[in-house]
Amino acid sequence: MRAAEQSVRLERISQERFIQAPIDAVYDYVTQPDRWHEWHPTSLGADTGTTGPLHAGARFTEMIDLLGVRVPMSYRVQIARRPDEFKTVFTSLAVDGSIHYFLQAFRDGTLFKRVLTYETELQLASLHERMIELSAIALDRLKQRMENSHSV
Repeated sequence: MRAAEQSVRLERISQERFIQAPIDAVYDYVTQPDRWHEWHPTSLGADTGTTGPLHAGARFTEMIDLLGVRVPMSYRVQIARRPDEFKTVFTSLAVDGSIHYFLQAFRDGTLFKRVLTYETELQLASLHERMIELSAIALDRLKQRMENSHSV
């Protein structure tokens, strides 16, 4: 029983980027899960049943690619406080956790922080390192996408 208790660990990945785009524009974009596939490499697509930013209490599904395996995810939005905070909790057969965004107007842009907290029973030595790498790629893509769409 002791080994089983130790097999599930809560992991946390926190990364941030300065995005040269208005805070409202960044918030409105990142709180549309049906657009996550445009910038996050693991997202294969989400179904929110609506358009635009999601509100607290909203539920949606997403299909992700977790190290080559398609995993259906179920989400519920816990916090949707425009323009500075958004949090959704997720569950699946493979991994459970939350995605928490913090946004802050800074100079002529936005400080965007993404905190992924997750736990899994999967015993994959490379999973956490790969999740850190994918998160960095996602934030770099988000930064590029937002800055290119808001350049003069």
